[in-house]
Amino acid sequence: MSWGTELWDQFDSLDKHTQWGIDFLERYAKFVKERIEIEQNYAKQLRNLVKKYCPKRSSKDEEPRFTSCIAFFNILNELNDYAGQREVVAEEMAHRVYGELMRYAHDLKTERKMHLQEGRKAQQYLDMCWKQMDNSKKKFERECREAEKAQQSYERLDNDTNATKADVEKAKQQLNLRTHMADENKNEYAAQLQNFNGEQHKHFYVVIPQIYKQLQEMDERRTIKLSECYRGFADSERKVIPIISKCLEGMILAAKSVDERRDSQMVVDSFKSGFEPPGDFPFEDYSQHIYRTISDGTISASKQEGGKVDAKTTVGKAKGKLWLFGKKPKGPALEDFSHLPPEQRRKKLQQRIDELNRELQKESDQKEALNKMKDVYEKNPQMGDPGSLQPKLAETMNNIDRLRMEIHKNEAWLSEVEGKTGGRGDRRHSSDINHLVTQGRESPEGSYTDDANQEVRGPPQQHGHHSEFDDEFEDDDPLPAIGHCKAIYPFDGHNEGTLAMKEGEVLYIIEEDKGDGWTRARRQNGEEGYVPTSYIDVTLERNSKGS
Repeated sequence: MSWGTELWDQFDSLDKHTQWGIDFLERYAKFVKERIEIEQNYAKQLRNLVKKYCPKRSSKDEEPRFTSCIAFFNILNELNDYAGQREVVAEEMAHRVYGELMRYAHDLKTERKMHLQEGRKAQQYLDMCWKQMDNSKKKFERECREAEKAQQSYERLDNDTNATKADVEKAKQQLNLRTHMADENKNEYAAQLQNFNGEQHKHFYVVIPQIYKQLQEMDERRTIKLSECYRGFADSERKVIPIISKCLEGMILAAKSVDERRDSQMVVDSFKSGFEPPGDFPFEDYSQHIYRTISDGTISASKQEGGKVDAKTTVGKAKGKLWLFGKKPKGPALEDFSHLPPEQRRKKLQQRIDELNRELQKESDQKEALNKMKDVYEKNPQMGDPGSLQPKLAETMNNIDRLRMEIHKNEAWLSEVEGKTGGRGDRRHSSDINHLVTQGRESPEGSYTDDANQEVRGPPQQHGHHSEFDDEFEDDDPLPAIGHCKAIYPFDGHNEGTLAMKEGEVLYIIEEDKGDGWTRARRQNGEEGYVPTSYIDVTLERNSKGS
């Protein structure tokens, strides 16, 4: 079906139709543009949403990474990738559909304008031929009427007896002239008619069909282009569906990775203090003085009064240390993490030791590499100066020594915590009946109170009232030495009950470490106190001086 044969007389209708086709193309392009803006805004809002809810990694010590939190963060990452795919859809539509439509619409307008101009020119040429033919026809008709008038005038004069011969001859000449002109116009009209008929046939059977064919092909190409753009519009999104499906699968896997048992265990690991629940408070008999029959001056009475516990003082001190039921101590973080509960302190120390070991391994590897390079330089001096490596080697050795000291120090603190935790149960049973301090807060390395300034790092305090170690310290005679020790590290001994010592100093041991990380020692001048077990090298012997 061809427009040239079926619509030969519908030039104006085709003009309007082709213009409508271009307008429809541009309208669809506008639709695609708005869809692109929607995709871009959607992707932007998704990215802003992800950014808003992503964790802030500003501090090194983050909150415990529960599986539910990790799953949510994974979902945010997948959603961020999903937003990227929406951007890909927008870019693909902009390039493959919208850009192509705008370029094609411009070319289509130019081509349509050219075809319509050719059609108008052909129509104008046919109109010109028709006018020429019509003019020759009118002229031929006019000359025929004049010739007919001349014929009638000649016949009238020829039949008139009164007319002179000259008038008849003149009328005859006029008739011949008009007849000749009529014949010429007849020939001209015939020629113009023949020419017009030929041009008209050519116009409606050759020129116009060709122009309409080109317009038809242009309109069909426009339809095909729209079909391709419709397909491209869908393909732009269909291409990213596999990736979007992977994003959604990642979200589902993140949901399946949530482990409530593991999260519960992380809660325990994060907040476990390492303390044991407080023991029972003993009964305090305030009625003893009523039945006292022994005089106040006797030795037994003095001993009883000396051993009597001040309930207010004891309970007050115990309450000050009982932060398990109150606020946690607030204060600056200490290097040995003694401001933390035992379990948390142990974890922190273990983490630090692991980090120091990794650094030590790096420094050791660097030292080995420097030594190999030094050997190569010594064997091949042209490759480099062995002396140039000496500063770096010395620095590496210093770093290794420093790291080893740090590791040893932290291991001492760790063994102190582990020893205290392991021996706390045994020490608990050595308390007297009037000892009210809750077990787990009598450890020598520190006490936890509501006030950070009250944190004490030292051995058990010796108070005027009856305490945990009163049974051991009741005798006035000094305890015999059971061995001796040598200080590996210096210890300041600022806290009450501790004994300061210098590196290399030799002391007598009068009480072994009972599992809390502290050993009781004495100098030759009789000064006694507790020193960290991890800071000394202990040698136990049966027959030692110092009793």
